[in-house]
Amino acid sequence: MQTCETLDEKLFSIPRPMTVPITLLSADDHPLIRAGLAAMLGTEPDMSVVAEAENGEEALELYRTHKPDVVLMDLKMPVMDGLEACKAIIAEFPDAKIVMLTTYDGDEDIYRALDAGAKGYLLKDMIRTEIVNVVRNVHNGRRGIPAPVAARLAEHTPRIGLTQREIEVLQLMSKGFSNPQIGRIIGRTEGTVKVHAKNILQKLDASDRTEAVTVAAQRGFIRIE
Repeated sequence: MQTCETLDEKLFSIPRPMTVPITLLSADDHPLIRAGLAAMLGTEPDMSVVAEAENGEEALELYRTHKPDVVLMDLKMPVMDGLEACKAIIAEFPDAKIVMLTTYDGDEDIYRALDAGAKGYLLKDMIRTEIVNVVRNVHNGRRGIPAPVAARLAEHTPRIGLTQREIEVLQLMSKGFSNPQIGRIIGRTEGTVKVHAKNILQKLDASDRTEAVTVAAQRGFIRIE
């Protein structure tokens, strides 16, 4: 004897479509960070880490292989840094969605990443919910700029950039070279170096070389090794 199914029973028996996970490539030169990130995102039902890279060159190769939906890219890595890897991936795959995940919170770091084509920017000390929200936003075609990152950019709006020569001079200043020494290194006169130094102080709103170097490092114009 057959039993009559209710409408609710029929609806309940219809197979429900499975959610296709967001595939992720994690690129970071620190194994513990990669492992922690994979473990964290692996608990999200709509995310799956399909590949991990320890440098930018490997990230490019793995992108070619896996074509992930979203890349989480560290900014500073050996062989090829995150910025160059971002440019290389987007040059080959214009629709690639890359999020920088880094410890660097300088406004110039953020601008350079966005200029390179990154769709989002995250700091490694951000809480889990911010990271997964940015991944989902970027995957859905939106920008992934959390409030703390947006606030950092707002501190220095409009953007005032330094020329490559000014950055070179600043980097040499950070190593303690004098103006005559800098002039010999870059092949310019001491007077020219002084002009560069004056422009640098004005742009960074610094009172002296020491403050200029400090501000430049904080904002991401230079790295002090």
